[in-house]
Amino acid sequence: MTTAERTEFLSGGLRPHACASCGTRVLVKKNSVKHTSIQWTTDAGSCPVFAEQAEAGENTALLDTCPKLVDSIGAAVRDGEFGVLDAG
Repeated sequence: MTTAERTEFLSGGLRPHACASCGTRVLVKKNSVKHTSIQWTTDAGSCPVFAEQAEAGENTALLDTCPKLVDSIGAAVRDGEFGVLDAG
């Protein structure tokens, strides 16, 4: 795989999304109905859910992602903001 192919595989199709709950901005790609790629563009501590976990002494690296962010992305998919790449 060339560098250009690797870059496209890792970042191609990513689109900005602001969490409807807190406004934290991430990049999102829907690879399939069940698979969503999320890249944080800021420190995850900007998310109140992650910040609360960190304040409680939890290891935020063990969290998959914020459930409120997942809900926000789901709503954006239903609203047509993100198409699923292998849907068609």
